Amino acid sequence: MPSRTHIEWTDVTWNPVTGCTKVSAGCKNCYAERMALRLQRMGQRRYRNGFNVTLHDDLVDAPRQWPTPRFVFVNSMSDLFHESIPLGFIRRIFKTMCECPQHTFQVLTKRSDRLRKLGPDLPWSSNIWMGVSVEDARVIHRIDDLVRVPAQIRFLSCEPLIGPLDGLPLQGIHWVIVGGESGPGARPTRAEWIESILSQCRKNQVAFFFKQWGGVWKSRNGRKLDGQTYDEFPTIPAHRATNPPPPASIVRTEISTQVIG
Repeated sequence: MPSRTHIEWTDVTWNPVTGCTKVSAGCKNCYAERMALRLQRMGQRRYRNGFNVTLHDDLVDAPRQWPTPRFVFVNSMSDLFHESIPLGFIRRIFKTMCECPQHTFQVLTKRSDRLRKLGPDLPWSSNIWMGVSVEDARVIHRIDDLVRVPAQIRFLSCEPLIGPLDGLPLQGIHWVIVGGESGPGARPTRAEWIESILSQCRKNQVAFFFKQWGGVWKSRNGRKLDGQTYDEFPTIPAHRATNPPPPASIVRTEISTQVIG
């Protein structure tokens, strides 16, 4: 069975790879690293290597056994485009995603340069949503890499948002997720940074999802922005869509976006 999750913008997680290494400031207080080391101490078999990159061959085909349509966050405990993951293994994961049209797979990476390099060699079905993390202005270049891959839905995860992101190049982007950092050592997020991103999304007809304010105790701060909850998801125009709709039990606030590419 897939792993249920409290991540607001997905339903379940699928981790055919675990473990990662830090590449930018957004990685400083990595929640996946903390969790992996805790699971290692608990004796969990899949985390016997702690947070070192580990391939789980037996999980590559797992989504084929899930008949109910779901949003699936791929490698919440790793980065699918980590340099230690062989291209052949990545291709196997993409093959599974392409052959499971009942699900929508959400792939997120900080290694946009490898994504751009490998993108032409990967199959891109309409149920594969591809995103990059953009935590501050120093990594905006990841967006340029993202728009070069032929995913029908491309998204940004501005979490943890640790600096202003004015002038985002949103052409070819269909969804933006924003969230403050949470947990020990959480760095503050400023309201004007979030409001700027919301304004840019509105001007460019990009779906906006506000995940959380964050903080050491994120539940105390909630996820409302100016008294409103933003749970928008992108949609593929009917003439381009090939997957069935998500399960009726999932209530989504959606905004139609132009699909480019």
